[in-house]
Amino acid sequence: MMRSYIKFADTLSTSMGKAFSWCIVILMGGTCYEVVMAYVFNSPTLWNFDFSLQMYGAIFMMAGAYTLSTEAHVRGDVIYRLFPTKVQAWIDLVLYFLFFFPGIIALAFYGYEYAALAWKIKETSWNSPAQIQIYMAKSLIPLSGILLTIQGVSEVFRSIICIQTGHWPARMVSAEETEKILMKKSQKEDETDVI
Repeated sequence: MMRSYIKFADTLSTSMGKAFSWCIVILMGGTCYEVVMAYVFNSPTLWNFDFSLQMYGAIFMMAGAYTLSTEAHVRGDVIYRLFPTKVQAWIDLVLYFLFFFPGIIALAFYGYEYAALAWKIKETSWNSPAQIQIYMAKSLIPLSGILLTIQGVSEVFRSIICIQTGHWPARMVSAEETEKILMKKSQKEDETDVI
């Protein structure tokens, strides 16, 4: 049951991360449009600054669960990585309950209230001359909290499995860091040199 939940959470987080990664392309298009309008036609837009902020916000908020599922968050693991895997799992398990869940659950609950109020008053950006609507973007706050909670439960299950078996369950890897790719390539070259 824990492994099937981990697969579900990883699939959901990866799907949402990949879907919202397209905001980067939209953001780039908006920025290119603004540059052309401002410097070629001398007619800058009023809306593009707020549009860029919303795209950056969407990418930042919705990438959290994907980043957690791929272990890409910044962490100070200088000492942590020296511990046996079962000790690492115990540390993760305790820290998720002490620090992660209280903050993320608060993000989901209070983010819902924040977004609901924004929808109720049809909130617009106060610092925008275009008065762009922002209540839809504020809906991403509780949504990201929910996705992080789902992925956090998956990480707790990973820790429990590791405590029981002594091995971390495999992760869905959709992209690998260049450092890891180069390390694997170097190891393969070393193995062929030995033969």
